[in-house]
Amino acid sequence: MASTTILLREDIESLGGRGEIVKVRAGYARNYLLPQGLATLATKGNLRQIEGERTALLKKAAIEKATAEAQKEQMGAIALDFERKAGEGGTLFGSVTSIDITAALQAKGYEIDRKKISLRDPIKETGEYTVKVRLHREVSIEIPVTVTAEGGEAVEAKPAKKGRKAKADEAEAKEATAAEPAEEQADE
Repeated sequence: MASTTILLREDIESLGGRGEIVKVRAGYARNYLLPQGLATLATKGNLRQIEGERTALLKKAAIEKATAEAQKEQMGAIALDFERKAGEGGTLFGSVTSIDITAALQAKGYEIDRKKISLRDPIKETGEYTVKVRLHREVSIEIPVTVTAEGGEAVEAKPAKKGRKAKADEAEAKEATAAEPAEEQADE
């Protein structure tokens, strides 16, 4: 397989950070990284220019990290509350997604890209959650998110799912309580 040496201009999760020189397959570089402007070729002819770019990119990354740290300090006390229509058991009619979280953060004055919000699945039930927001490759913050039923109504919690053993124990307890009154009547 042919490989090519490139300089990354942007952070790419599977390859590395901005300013790093890495080897990738030639087709990946030619068909994706170079046309998207995510990388430049690292040939002998432009190696000096690339080293200059690399130092500039590393300085830019250090500034961005410092900015992300400052933003993390600002966002330290932030908490998000969502009020949605919910049915029995706290199940939402709809969900709370990363787009909703982005809009709520924007309303509070923070510009965060929705792709930087780590939400594995949309939130579909009322309750309290923590959502991880990646401000920089090395800086992230966890934001508490509370989802309540519309009107601030308290929604009954769903009964916990029971295993076979718990169901059997519950059935035995019901039988024992049903048998006790019958024994008392027999004694009288």
